[in-house]
Amino acid sequence: MLTNKVMEGRVLAMILAGVAALAASDAQAQGLGNSPYSRIGLGEFNANTGGVRQMGMGGTGLAAPNSVNVNELNPALLYYTGRTTFEAGYVGQYKTVKNATASSRSGSGTLGYFAMSVPLASRWAAAVGLKPLSAVDYESNILQAVTGEPGSLSLKQYKGTGGVSEAYFGQGVRIAKGLTVGLTASYLFGTVDETVGTTLQVVNNVDPLVKSVDRQHTRYSDFAFRAGAHYRQKVGKSMSLNLGGVYSFGHSLRGQQTNTQERENTDGSLISAAALISNGRGSTYVPGLAQLGLSLDNDKNWTLNLDVARQEWSKFSSFDNSGPALSNTMRVGLGGEISPDPGSVEHYFQRVTYRAGVSMGQLPYQPGGKTLYDRSVSWGFAFPMPTASALESTTLSLGFTYGQRGNTDLLTSGASNVQESYIRGQLGVTLNNRWFIKRRLQ
Repeated sequence: MLTNKVMEGRVLAMILAGVAALAASDAQAQGLGNSPYSRIGLGEFNANTGGVRQMGMGGTGLAAPNSVNVNELNPALLYYTGRTTFEAGYVGQYKTVKNATASSRSGSGTLGYFAMSVPLASRWAAAVGLKPLSAVDYESNILQAVTGEPGSLSLKQYKGTGGVSEAYFGQGVRIAKGLTVGLTASYLFGTVDETVGTTLQVVNNVDPLVKSVDRQHTRYSDFAFRAGAHYRQKVGKSMSLNLGGVYSFGHSLRGQQTNTQERENTDGSLISAAALISNGRGSTYVPGLAQLGLSLDNDKNWTLNLDVARQEWSKFSSFDNSGPALSNTMRVGLGGEISPDPGSVEHYFQRVTYRAGVSMGQLPYQPGGKTLYDRSVSWGFAFPMPTASALESTTLSLGFTYGQRGNTDLLTSGASNVQESYIRGQLGVTLNNRWFIKRRLQ
C-alpha cells in the first residue's frame, strides 16, 4: 500500500513533472546566448553528455552506476534505479564571442531537462524524460562593399532561433551477473527559424532604405534509438571496475520547410506582405554517435571516470544540402566524484558530494582546413537535504563548466574565426520516493 507520506511526495512530484513539461514546451526554442557556430548543421548539438551529475564530472559517467540520479546517459544504467526518481535541471550561460576585430557578450537561462525513472522489477527499470538535442541561437551583421558600385554598401543581417528537443523512453535490464543492457526510443521534434536581411545603401540615392528579408521556417519530427551496455566486476576486496558503451544510431530527421520573402522599412514595418518562395518536405541525416566509458569505484563514496566519444559528422546531410561539409569528431572526458563520509551525522559537509572533471572535443567544422576544439573544466556539488529518510529524499545539485571553443585565427580569405568563452551553470533537483510499500502483519 501507499503510505500518506509517500502519497504526498508522489503528488508533489507529479505537479513538478507537469510544470516542467509545460516549461519545456516554451523553453525549447530558447538558446543560451549568441553562438555563431550554431548557424551550421543542426545547431549547437547535445552529444549525449547527461545531466547535472555528469556535467560536474566533465560530461563523463557512461560506466558509473548511481542510485540517486536518473541514469539516462546510458540506458543500461537504469537498472541501478533504487527508488522512483524525479529530476529536473535548469541551466544558465554567460559567454563572450569574439573574432579578430570585435567582441560581444550575451547570456540567458532555460529549463535544461526533465526525467523520471522507476524500478519495475528486481532486474528491470525504465525512464521517461525530455531534453534538448540541439539549439540554434545566433545573430551577426556583415557590412561589405557592393561589387561594381563604388562607395555603395550592403548590410547583411543573419539571425537564427529554435532547436530540436528529444522526448524519450528508456529501459535497462540485468541479463547476467554484473551485465546490464538498455535501449532508449526517442521522439524528436522542434522548429528552427532563420532569416537573412539585406539592406543596400547606394551612393547618391535619396530614396528611403529598404530591407529585403528572406525567412526560412523548418519544422522537424521523427524517431531515433540508442542502445547501451554495462559490465561491473569486482577488483580486489573494495573496488569495482565498470565498462560501459552506448551507440546512438544514425537516423533521418524529417521536416517541413517553408521559405518566404518580404520587404521592410528600416524600422521593421512591412512594405509588402510575405511572398511564398517554396514549401516542401525533406530530411536531415543525423550521424551515429559511439561512446565508450571506463569507471573505477569503491562502491561507497568515490568514482573515477574516463569517457571517449566519436561521431561521424562527415555523413551529415542538411535539409537543403546547404552549408559547409562537416568532419568526424572525437571527445575525451576525465572526471570523478567523492563524498567524504556519506553516513556522517555530525558533519553535514562530509555528506556532500564533490565533483570535478575536464574535457576536450573537436568541433565538426574546419575553417581553412584546421580543426577547432572545445576545451573545458567542470566542477559541481550534490547537497542532500537533512529531511532524507528511507522512504524519500531530496538532493540539490550544482554543476559548473568554464570553457573555450574555436579561436580568432585569420583565414586565407582575410576573415577571422570565432572564439567563444563561456561559463555555464546548472541547478538540478532530484526527488527520490519509494512509492509502493508492503505492509507486514506483526
